[in-house]
Amino acid sequence: MCGKISNAAHASKNENMRTMNLFILSLMALSSLCCSKDDNKVKGEGGNISCSVSQISADYGESISSVDVTADREWTAYSNENWITCSPAGSVNTSGKVTVTIAANTTTDAREGSVTVKSGSTRVSIPVTQKGKPAVNVNTPEGYTLVWNDEFNDGSKPSAEWFYETGGGGWGNNELQTYVSGDKDGDQLAAVKDGILRLTAKKINGTVYSIRMNTNKSWTYGYFEARLKLTKGKGTWPAFWMMPKNYKAWPDDGEIDIMEHVGYDPNRVHASIHTKAYNHAINTQKTAQKLVPTAQDEFHIYAVEWTTDFIKGYIDGEVYFTFQNDKAENKDTWPFNAPFYLKLNLAWGGNWGGAQGIDESVLPATYEIDYVRVFQKK
Repeated sequence: MCGKISNAAHASKNENMRTMNLFILSLMALSSLCCSKDDNKVKGEGGNISCSVSQISADYGESISSVDVTADREWTAYSNENWITCSPAGSVNTSGKVTVTIAANTTTDAREGSVTVKSGSTRVSIPVTQKGKPAVNVNTPEGYTLVWNDEFNDGSKPSAEWFYETGGGGWGNNELQTYVSGDKDGDQLAAVKDGILRLTAKKINGTVYSIRMNTNKSWTYGYFEARLKLTKGKGTWPAFWMMPKNYKAWPDDGEIDIMEHVGYDPNRVHASIHTKAYNHAINTQKTAQKLVPTAQDEFHIYAVEWTTDFIKGYIDGEVYFTFQNDKAENKDTWPFNAPFYLKLNLAWGGNWGGAQGIDESVLPATYEIDYVRVFQKK
């Protein structure tokens, strides 16, 4: 019996060992937790984030939103969508502001995305939704097809469909403005917003600056229209017109004025053509005028129909000007058988715009264009 352990003693020893093992395992688990907690601090895992917005909703145009971020450590902000950008992309400070820029939606379909703000292993997702641009409702003239248009629904500036003419010098009319290529010293004088192109004449550091822009494309014959709201104030001179692509001399190569208006004669609108035989310099111009009582306060549609037989001017679908081709095959009377550009500009002063003086108190003055469309025969 001396070398043997009783059953009771054996059971007691086993129980003690089990207790000791459980104690050791508990210490190991506690040590693991403590080490894990320290590792989180080192690796930057975990983290608390607070954002000032829970979602972003945008119209179809370009949109900019701000998100205030507060975290307990450095953080980053990003989006996996190429139409959403975040600036800055993060900060080592515990708080900051993120500018979220949403590009214009050029489709009619709405879209969804998100902005992610991350601090350590914690992420906050901010849903982003954007409307699709409205479908264009085009009233096509009978016998014509839409071949080109700009609805000014995309971006914040005119598209690459246009180019600018720049400079001063009066432009043959003793005009007082200097034309610039879209902006001057941070002032965007050709701006697109909410589907409207706005051309602005503004005095900056003693000089009046404005916009004169042309389509890159040109056409021979067609129906050309724009929906416009005209400027107010003595000295303003907005126009929607056409000049030859291969221009060499005025008036020999021709000019088609779809809409002209001078601010000192409110709401009276003019359509004209100019050729070597018919032009205002020799008082033989072919022109017509019409009073549109709300031209300066509301949008109206100004158009010209140009065929081999005639040029007709329209306001809101009604003809008020007609110039017939005399069929003499004489460029002096009919140079209108070559490609012409479309032009938009807002002049200040000049022989006509400043004929009754100018009033600088009306500046800045803005000329608004809803759309420009070109139709041609099928």
